[in-house]
Amino acid sequence: MGIVGRMARPKALAITDPKAWDRSLWNLAGSQSLSGENVTEETALTYSAVWNAITLISGTTSTLPLHLLRNDKKKTVYVTEKPLFRVLHDRFNPYMTAQVGREVMTMHILTWGNCYAEIVRNRIGEVVELWPIAPNRVRPEFKNGELIYNITVDGEEKPLPRSKILHILGPSPDGFMGYSVIGLARKGIGLSMALETFGSLYFGQGTHPGVVVTHPGQLNATSHANMKKSLTESYSGLGQSHRLMLLEDNMKIENIGIPPEDSQFLETRQFQIPEIARWFNLPPHKLKDLTKSSFSNIENEQISFVTDSILPWLVRFEQHYNMQLLTETEQFKQMFYTRHNVDGLLRGNSKDRAEYYKIMWGCGFMSQNEVRGKESWDPDPNPYADELFVPANNMVPLSKIDEFLNKRAFPAEVKDNEEVV
Repeated sequence: MGIVGRMARPKALAITDPKAWDRSLWNLAGSQSLSGENVTEETALTYSAVWNAITLISGTTSTLPLHLLRNDKKKTVYVTEKPLFRVLHDRFNPYMTAQVGREVMTMHILTWGNCYAEIVRNRIGEVVELWPIAPNRVRPEFKNGELIYNITVDGEEKPLPRSKILHILGPSPDGFMGYSVIGLARKGIGLSMALETFGSLYFGQGTHPGVVVTHPGQLNATSHANMKKSLTESYSGLGQSHRLMLLEDNMKIENIGIPPEDSQFLETRQFQIPEIARWFNLPPHKLKDLTKSSFSNIENEQISFVTDSILPWLVRFEQHYNMQLLTETEQFKQMFYTRHNVDGLLRGNSKDRAEYYKIMWGCGFMSQNEVRGKESWDPDPNPYADELFVPANNMVPLSKIDEFLNKRAFPAEVKDNEEVV
């Protein structure tokens, strides 16, 4: 049976089949797109829209505060004494800050579809270090019913068990290996890169590509070479553009190329920005395409960016941190979990925030110090700053509401020198 016949009858691979983990089988055409550009996880970063999308998501997620919390029935407690908190919040390992480590892993998952890190634990099993590993050095496989990660080090594969590898995957067909966005978007990215190459060559040549110079007579090889060299040196290149061209011996020049405006060159380049934005699930204005944006809708677009673009990645990372970095006792009995703080991304303008805080404080939902904490201000030492207030004739601390109501219900019992609040 030929290759066409085999492709027409695809066979589902079991997760235990080594071929299911073989990246070379994912793309029969290799890394070259239909446009002729070589599109890989590395070369795709040379296209500005792809670079902007990846650095935007990875930079945003890695700079958000990431906390280790504990659910203490009635309240949430911030856990700072655990080594895992310091790993995720301050220092990934002795050579990487937490922000750098998290950014590296996010960039890996956005390009390769998977990100990996070696887990280093202390003697009692607590995570003390994380070391990111390039995805192209990792080959997962099932061996004797166990998931093993083969890491290429100095040309040799070193197997590590799942307990020593943090593996976070992106959108996946099977839940074990994620799709490479670069691989899926190869045609679109290749077209964008080809347009940049065309533009560079167009302006780099100086004269229009596709120009034909005809000579009425017949030239020998030496004369042909001399004329070609003369025209190329005198008129080709960006610095030689728009110069007066001198033709001899009744030579004629004819432009057979298609001008960029006729082939809608600029419009096509503009269209490719929303195309890349769709692949990375981003609003186009985040890739600096403001053609459809206005001042009135940009704040709503920011909320959409957080809820639709960033939040799915945050939840994905949080759940993998919980599952792979916390023990079952810590996760299900002691109720530890990780969570990013996205409040800063959802903040509106100063007027809207002030109105929101006024309502939340006035209804007894937030204390004064909780409001100050949202703005990263120091707490007020006044003891009432931690109280919840509710409206009466004036604002009354919630803890004093019974006393206030009693005074209002039985005013005769109020002493002469005591005023009702």
